[in-house]
Amino acid sequence: MLMLGEGGTPLDEVLAAIRKYQTREVDPMDDDLKRLRCGIDGMESEFSAMARRAQQSGEHLLSGTATAATWISRTCNMSVTAAADRLRVGEQLESLPKVAAALSSGEIGYQSASLLCHLRDWLGEKQELFDEEEMLGHARDYSVFNLRKICNGAKHAADPDRFFEEAEADYTRRRLHITVMPDGTYAIDGVLSPECGAAAKTAFDPLSRPRGPEDGRSGGQRTHDAFVEVLHHAMDQGTLPRRNGVRPHITVTTTLEALKGEVGVPPSDLEFGLPISSKTMERLACDSTVSRVLLADSMVMDVGRATRVTSAPRRRALRARDKGCRFPGCDRPVNWTSAHHVIFWGRGGPNKVANEVLLCHYHHRLVHEGGWQVIKAGREFRFLPPEQFVIRRARAPGFRWAA
Repeated sequence: MLMLGEGGTPLDEVLAAIRKYQTREVDPMDDDLKRLRCGIDGMESEFSAMARRAQQSGEHLLSGTATAATWISRTCNMSVTAAADRLRVGEQLESLPKVAAALSSGEIGYQSASLLCHLRDWLGEKQELFDEEEMLGHARDYSVFNLRKICNGAKHAADPDRFFEEAEADYTRRRLHITVMPDGTYAIDGVLSPECGAAAKTAFDPLSRPRGPEDGRSGGQRTHDAFVEVLHHAMDQGTLPRRNGVRPHITVTTTLEALKGEVGVPPSDLEFGLPISSKTMERLACDSTVSRVLLADSMVMDVGRATRVTSAPRRRALRARDKGCRFPGCDRPVNWTSAHHVIFWGRGGPNKVANEVLLCHYHHRLVHEGGWQVIKAGREFRFLPPEQFVIRRARAPGFRWAA
């Protein structure tokens, strides 16, 4: 119960002031994120000190709870990790008056103070190596991210063997799970080692930049597509270990009727997943290896030889002609592209260089699933967005419409 007026404790007055502030009439001109954050960080300092006093008094033992962190987490609706952090900060601030004063006055934030407190606690018997004035200067001058790097460097300098042991312990936490969801999408959940995470960011960052004015993807979607490009590039290079005697690949099972685009045919099946749309099937089949399988009453009668849709000689010709993705403004090199049929080969489009153009994964998908058109005019290719579609009963001489 909130006590107002005379006779209230200082905490009652603080809570009343907070409630008054929360119920104020909001004035955007009065918003000051920095001052508000400083106030919150100052209260975090008070909470940490109070939590430490509760721990010292053994209040958690009265409730039958083994640890103060568990008791605080239950009492204050916090995670045990957050509660343990506040206890550690409260303990260390007792011996760090300058850091405590800087936190209370808003000179440094709570996260920076927490990093310094955890570093001093980590040093243990070597706490004399902790220079409060120097580390407080770092907390004032550097961001939380860079301060964390400084603290890690200090740990390594103080005890490299322990630093290594803890790094190895962290490495055992690595994991990556790939699960098929009910709707056919995949969920990836994992913890990457520092080396793996750095390698992933290094590989994905240059591939996940916006690709032009037509690129309306979010940052997360661009990272996803960069991941796809890296995977396809690795499979296309032919350097991965073989699976069942062949290079790793995506398998799509479809029918002749689906390849012809006939109405009413069942969807194609993606290996390890659920059925995919006809537009996705056409994109994957544009530059693929096709194996003919004849069935009779669900029995396999004959299996034909696997044949590349785009033969090696034609691919060499495309590489020499296009030199990379042909979408305007795209900088993907030739090794990061696949052949797109202007008129899909399943609908009678010829398997000839004149009917093919190299596109990167993103722009290939933009053409098939995104609804863009590719128009071939002589030796040039034009790309039209969906809102610029031109429907004609007859094509002009020298023009071909996309599949």
